[in-house]
Amino acid sequence: MILLLGGTSETAYIAEALSLAGYEILVSMATEIPLDAELPPGASLRHGRLTEPEMEALIREKRISAVIDATHPYAEKARETAMRAAEAAGIYYTTFVRPETLLEESGIRRVNSHEEAAIAAFAYGMPVFLTTGSGNLEPYARESVRAGIALFARVLPEVSSVEACRKAGIPENRVITGRGPFSVEENIRQIREHGIGTLVTKDSGAAGGVMEKVEAARRENCHVLVIARPARMSGNAFEDISLLLEQLMMNVRPNVGKNG
Repeated sequence: MILLLGGTSETAYIAEALSLAGYEILVSMATEIPLDAELPPGASLRHGRLTEPEMEALIREKRISAVIDATHPYAEKARETAMRAAEAAGIYYTTFVRPETLLEESGIRRVNSHEEAAIAAFAYGMPVFLTTGSGNLEPYARESVRAGIALFARVLPEVSSVEACRKAGIPENRVITGRGPFSVEENIRQIREHGIGTLVTKDSGAAGGVMEKVEAARRENCHVLVIARPARMSGNAFEDISLLLEQLMMNVRPNVGKNG
């Protein structure tokens, strides 16, 4: 059985490719947010974040033969946990990394950390639209208070995300909930509604809606800060699902009888 760690928009497509190749699949998602597409028939599904010992126990219990990590490109902790658990179990590990958008447009500033982004964002003196999720809110909330400039955070519509905003001290009326990717028009509406002057995003790739954010900001004359991706922790990483599957099949045989 293959343990597929997902939640991104590519998860169901990777699961489908694995199923067609003859693998049994257990899809593990950190949240209850539904996928964009249906999983293939026969695929198992579980929810909830896993610690390293919990993942090791799951690998033993389900007799997992390989881990495919398709978590978010910025999910450093999740990727590190998966890689270590697979290594401890002595099984194959590989990761799918959504291709970068390689933004090189004028008006876009790349930064290397949330701390750097927070300082730069509020230096423009205009309300900030944070679209990087519910992690790492503290630097932005702190700079918002220091500068006396409004911070609006867009997060997933789940209790833990809203609670993270509350703990960071972001007022409830400045928390926007929704699941992306958002269209250019949706981003423009929110930018106008809140008088946004600076937008902060990650390079989540085309599937993550980053280009729609950038285009909306461009049309509304907003500054854009893009947080650079973390360095890849594994050399066994693929941006192409077919190449990932090809490499997997060289290392882990499909289930007997599943492939005809």
